[in-house]
Amino acid sequence: MSSAIIITGTDTGIGKTIFAAALTGALAASYWKPVQAGLAGETDSQTVARLSGCEVLPETWRLAMPASPHLAAEAEGRLIDPARLALPDIAGRLVVEGAGGLMVPLNRDTLIVDVFARWRAPVVLCARTELGTINHTLLSLAALRRAQCPVLGVAFIGAAQPAVQHTICDFGQVAQLGRLPILDRLTPQTLSAAFAEGFDLQSFTAPPKARP
Repeated sequence: MSSAIIITGTDTGIGKTIFAAALTGALAASYWKPVQAGLAGETDSQTVARLSGCEVLPETWRLAMPASPHLAAEAEGRLIDPARLALPDIAGRLVVEGAGGLMVPLNRDTLIVDVFARWRAPVVLCARTELGTINHTLLSLAALRRAQCPVLGVAFIGAAQPAVQHTICDFGQVAQLGRLPILDRLTPQTLSAAFAEGFDLQSFTAPPKARP
């Protein structure tokens, strides 16, 4: 079985795909987006392939409507079967990106966090540094802990907000993995350089630390 890391976020559109591309490239990993909801324009898998240059595995579910996966599937008369969402058995590292946040439904009975709990792979929570992030991030950490998902730490995205970042990690009792700024010029080279400056790669290869 591959050594997998799950990337999730406090919300949709916060930059977790860009972070996932950076981590995939830094680890020379493969990337997998199990459920893609929204096919207009560049998909998350295509973005990661372009920015990381690494192998991208095909999505298990590709849904046209940019919406919660359960609604996107129902719009096409389909039903997402969580049993089909098993971690790919590949050699090497694997970066897995969820759809939206943790409490997004896959169908009328299953949330994305339920699948993460079954996988038991370590989770990186991506969070904005903007106003409102303390509440959203602490709620997401609580959901992960309630589901007994191992948490590697929080990866912040946006302008530096040291007081906010420390507050989240202190209250959340979680590691601060680093911060990825918003890049005016987003290329494989600028993304790789920003990730190397903002993160210690060893943080993603060590097992999650137990809560104090």
